[in-house]
Amino acid sequence: MESRHTPIGPSVVLLLALVIGGWFLQQGLAQGRNGDQEARLFGEVVDYIADRYVDEVDREDLYEYAIDGILEQLGDPNTSLLNTSAYEDFRIQTEGDYGGVGLQIADRDDYIIVISPLPGTPGSRAGIRAGDLIVGVGAESARGWSAQQAVQVLRGAPGSSVEVTIERPGIEAPIAFTLTRERVQLRSVPFSMLLDGSVAYVPLRLFSEASTREVRAAADSLREEGATSIVLDLRGNPGGVLDQGVGVTDLFLDRGVSVVETRGEQGGPNGILRGSTADRYGGMPIVVLVDRGSASASEIVAGALQDYDRALLVGASTFGKGSVQSLFNLTGGNVLKLTTARWYTPLGRSIERPASRLDRDEPAGSGEEENLAITVMGRYAFPPDTTGRPTVTSTAGRDLYGGGGIVPDVLVSVDTLFTDEQAAVRVLFQEGAAYNVGRFDYAVRYLQNNQGVGIDFEVGEAELAELFDQLQAEHGLSMERETLERAARYVGLDLEQEIALQGWGELGEFQRRIPYDNPLQAALNLLRMADSQEDLFSRASWYPTAQPQAVSATGIDR
Repeated sequence: MESRHTPIGPSVVLLLALVIGGWFLQQGLAQGRNGDQEARLFGEVVDYIADRYVDEVDREDLYEYAIDGILEQLGDPNTSLLNTSAYEDFRIQTEGDYGGVGLQIADRDDYIIVISPLPGTPGSRAGIRAGDLIVGVGAESARGWSAQQAVQVLRGAPGSSVEVTIERPGIEAPIAFTLTRERVQLRSVPFSMLLDGSVAYVPLRLFSEASTREVRAAADSLREEGATSIVLDLRGNPGGVLDQGVGVTDLFLDRGVSVVETRGEQGGPNGILRGSTADRYGGMPIVVLVDRGSASASEIVAGALQDYDRALLVGASTFGKGSVQSLFNLTGGNVLKLTTARWYTPLGRSIERPASRLDRDEPAGSGEEENLAITVMGRYAFPPDTTGRPTVTSTAGRDLYGGGGIVPDVLVSVDTLFTDEQAAVRVLFQEGAAYNVGRFDYAVRYLQNNQGVGIDFEVGEAELAELFDQLQAEHGLSMERETLERAARYVGLDLEQEIALQGWGELGEFQRRIPYDNPLQAALNLLRMADSQEDLFSRASWYPTAQPQAVSATGIDR
């Protein structure tokens, strides 16, 4: 997670230069040279290489190599130097808003394709659709542009305008749109809904400055509709700003209790962050869904609620990112994202996953991996290796693990494919973009050709055969037809979700996924049986881990 409140000053630039010198000249440091000598020596080395090296070397490149070398030597994937463009992308992810037209795009066949217009944005209101090709922006052709180039042109100050020319399948002449940029906010909670008539389902996809407010609004609204329990879905949430992790956790804990502790060396952030409000949903049983994609601020929420026995965790072990990053402005608009502290759960657990545990927690080449690695949902749950990991006792006396991601209370595997289907899907994955592009194109075409179709549409053998024909004829899919047909059940479910996503957005995709979402189904089953949080833990203690099940093109074969 990132700390947004660390003082920023020019001294960091000097510190960076000194460290670069030390990286180049470790022997000199060992001999006791002072910082000024090292800085001068570093400059001399750069000058000689730039002026005298046998091959021409750009001086700016040398400095970049040195900085890259330092960061690599730290061995910390969370520390990095962000240029202006990379920092803007990072800022949007953490703050959640920008000035633009609200189009999700990718580069395709020398042009920019619209993946999806964000609901309620200028692009959506203008009528731009998924599958449209952006062939021009203003007076410039977009031919050969990368998606990043297009993003930089489409973003701008709210109130300014941009002209976009698109080509649409089935329409001969290009269509011009004049779009007025607005403040576009990425929603942390893209949708929410009532399940089983009484369960508030709240998916938290990312942590931005609005996350606490959005979670609270969604849960409050669903409680008014009759919700008596909550499922907070943190699967795939990579985290974000520290204070929002604390804020979301605070919604479910008593006033004044510890949420997270940060411990930093050399002036990094230190202290205990506590909740400031009463438990807003006291008395409502809570299940938190997690998986390997749940990281950073997601783990703060999950870890604290597990420590206090306030929520039952269901799914797979989390990522294990237990560090805090601070941002430092540097010259030239660059920003250093630097790990300055580690964080700990209220009971003192560090959930940082050591590199040495990666293989043990997800064994490569084991029979278990062969059965679970290729899944319809894309993720799977291994019983984690807890050998030698530190343990603590929760408020209610349950054993909890530290030292490598958060282990859920109920491990649930997602649906898998049979062995021959797995082999076929592996071949399909090797086709990469050809399959992904073809699936997207077919979904857009399906919706255009079936105006008025409802969310209960069916993908049958005829649709799959048509997709297979198009994949091979139009997109150059090279795999044999027999192999492709062995992957039909996977492709059928995948295609259903793509059509639902393009036709009804994330909510529609989720609705199509509910029947074969094993972790969610486990959560619902447990909540049906429990009328309190204590009862939920009691029933979870004997609840069987959900086993992988075979799937069909329209759901699970039960």
